[in-house]
Amino acid sequence: MTFHTEPGARGRRRMRVGPVGRWVMHRTTNQARRRGGRQIGMNVLVLHTVGRKSGQRRARTVSWFADGDDAWLIVAVAGRSGRNPDWYYNLGVNPDQASIDLPHRGTIRVHAERLEGDRRAEAWQRITSEQPRYIRYQAKTDRQLPIIRLSAV
Repeated sequence: MTFHTEPGARGRRRMRVGPVGRWVMHRTTNQARRRGGRQIGMNVLVLHTVGRKSGQRRARTVSWFADGDDAWLIVAVAGRSGRNPDWYYNLGVNPDQASIDLPHRGTIRVHAERLEGDRRAEAWQRITSEQPRYIRYQAKTDRQLPIIRLSAV
């Protein structure tokens, strides 16, 4: 199973990440691991995926929203880009090879599922109620921001 969404026609172009950008992402990920799970007023976790092309392990910091005791919702924002983030496609190809790091809980193996229809609409309502900034993120691109549910395995 792979996740699929049509790329948007409107949104910022994805820029290549150079050495400084990789350093910033690495530093942000390490801070989330060490200091716990809040950055810019949102809960964050470290998402581990397996690259769909390379097969290498990847780590990225993403914000999350609770969906029960052992499930988390994440949104594929990608910085207002017209394209989804790479981790989204990695999860689509390898939904059972993912894990997350959460403060005070350690590493948890998860299964990724893309929400559709009414389930997505309900999740979007909860997410935007908790963090209205996601409404602005959605307004910056014409692609529908995918919502992924991560369930503990």
